[in-house]
Amino acid sequence: MVTDERRLDRWERRLQRYVGAAPYALLAVSTVFTLLTDTQPAGQHQSVTLGLVALTAAWIALMSRGAARALYVTGLVLLIAALSSRGVWFASFFGFTGYLHSWHYLRGVWRFAGVTATAAVTVAAYTGGLPEPTPVGILTYVFFTGVIVAGVGLFSFVGEVTTERSSERKRMVARLEEAMRENAGLQAQLLVQAREAGVMDERQRLAGEIHDTLAQGLTGIITQLQAATHAKDDAPARERHIGNAVRLAKEGLAEARRSIDAVGPGRLESTPLPEAVAEVAAEWSELNAVRAEVHTTGTVRPMHPEVEETLLRTAQEALANVAKHAGAGRVGLTLSYMEDVVALDVRDDGAGFDLVRAGEGGGFGLTSMRRRVARLAGTLEIESEPGAGTAISASVPAVPREAPRV
Repeated sequence: MVTDERRLDRWERRLQRYVGAAPYALLAVSTVFTLLTDTQPAGQHQSVTLGLVALTAAWIALMSRGAARALYVTGLVLLIAALSSRGVWFASFFGFTGYLHSWHYLRGVWRFAGVTATAAVTVAAYTGGLPEPTPVGILTYVFFTGVIVAGVGLFSFVGEVTTERSSERKRMVARLEEAMRENAGLQAQLLVQAREAGVMDERQRLAGEIHDTLAQGLTGIITQLQAATHAKDDAPARERHIGNAVRLAKEGLAEARRSIDAVGPGRLESTPLPEAVAEVAAEWSELNAVRAEVHTTGTVRPMHPEVEETLLRTAQEALANVAKHAGAGRVGLTLSYMEDVVALDVRDDGAGFDLVRAGEGGGFGLTSMRRRVARLAGTLEIESEPGAGTAISASVPAVPREAPRV
């Protein structure tokens, strides 16, 4: 496209040079033919012709670039008339300059005035002088003059339309190039923003994974070790707490490795989501000595790995919050499979908290749950008040698991 545009520009500049040189070329051709066909003896007659030619060339060179355009065209038409009286070749060839410059330098009706004056001069030269004062002679003269004026006006108007369209095309190309440059800049900015957003999203993902694995695991380990310290006089209980701490450490290490590798929780690799939630609740219940009940409603079906991972992580985080803050005696988890969504509800009978004082986002655990659920275009709702327990409801789209390709 750029190459074609440059080629057209070169052609246009070359055409402009040709148009600028055309009056002189036509004047030279007219002079040569006039001198070759002149029947007058060489001498003063040819000197006058050459003098008018030189004056005409100087007039075009000096006056065509000035601001007095009407004066220039008037002088040009008079010179064409004078030259045409010296030979019809000037009317045949150089007279074209009068049409061209009248249309180019004048505006409005003055264009037609200049073209009409040039046509009147050239037609008179063709017919050997002014028409006879008869109706036929006058009508013939006016007819040919009118035909020339109409033809010049038509072709000049078509040329103007073509030129205007060419100019408009150039302006459109310039605007398009400017828009492309702006789009290139915007694209670069979007790439930078996307890269920054990707980095931020990955940081949030890692922060959530660390919180869901290492932080929860370490909290459980500390709880079990503290319980083992308090049970120093009860050897079986102490051993049981230490064993739980070791198991939590191993599970936390395995989950941390999986998080780094950006894979889902290990339980979901071989266990359906309802069973994985039940296992998490049972282990949590054993570690914290709090009763946890799990119920499943609806038709259980395999969901997309991210859907199942989000719900399982939400269950783990909700239970961790109950252990750390609620002081509850019973927890209920309900996993509901509906037509369009899968929902997880976690309710406890603990101390509860004031949602207004805690802020809309809550602690990092609640923030992590919100981000996980929002990433899947889901919703997370929290209901709580002091002394009335807490209810957390996570709802995500029921995106089915893709069938394995054969």
